[in-house]
Amino acid sequence: MEEDRLDLVLVPLGLSVFGIYHAWLLFTLFQSPRRTVIGLNAESRRQWVFSMMADPLKNGVLTVQTIRNNIMASTLLATTAITLSSLIGVFVSSTGNSGNTAVQLIYGNKSSILSSIKYFSILLCFLVAFLCNVQSIRYYAHVSFLATVPTWQGQKECIEYVTRNLNRGSYFWSLGLRAFYLSFPLFLWIFGPIPMFVCSLVMSFILYFLDTTTSFTRHLHSHTMKGDVRTSEVLSGSQSL
Repeated sequence: MEEDRLDLVLVPLGLSVFGIYHAWLLFTLFQSPRRTVIGLNAESRRQWVFSMMADPLKNGVLTVQTIRNNIMASTLLATTAITLSSLIGVFVSSTGNSGNTAVQLIYGNKSSILSSIKYFSILLCFLVAFLCNVQSIRYYAHVSFLATVPTWQGQKECIEYVTRNLNRGSYFWSLGLRAFYLSFPLFLWIFGPIPMFVCSLVMSFILYFLDTTTSFTRHLHSHTMKGDVRTSEVLSGSQSL
């Protein structure tokens, strides 16, 4: 097969595999969240917020330090994404003559159009990763204030609001990381459609084992959560006495 035909067949097929996997992951997250690592982590963060806000004056420093670590991780990814976007923009502008590129696009030079699509796809992935990580920093910074308010102690609605904001920050961080994952197959697309298709399959296969949980993991998580709830109940009962 010609290279153009391979691009028309393998590239959409690889992107479809990657997209179908994430559609299945999203459906599983809504239907059975405990089957995914994202769902278990969201439940763990909820329990962590309740335990930290049970005594914000005592746990305030630990709460702020933990959220600061997440902000630093998001900042690192956002800086990396915008740096790579800038490098790609400088590389494309320095290697291509604007006048010749316009003439090639008008006369329908397929190689020029395909190269532009490749670089634009990679650039778009990094820009999406940057925006998602910036939103993650926004939610984490907001939670760092909300989680240390002493007047919210014992108010479940306020604690649930803090939990939702913390989970939203983590979801945006995960979306930014997924954009980095997608940039790998798109980067290999520069070397040809076959490496891109193989990378999409391998990436989806690896993400399946990273995103799903086993029955042992779910049982261990449930046992740990029940133990934490019982411990908090015992501590609250002893403090009331």
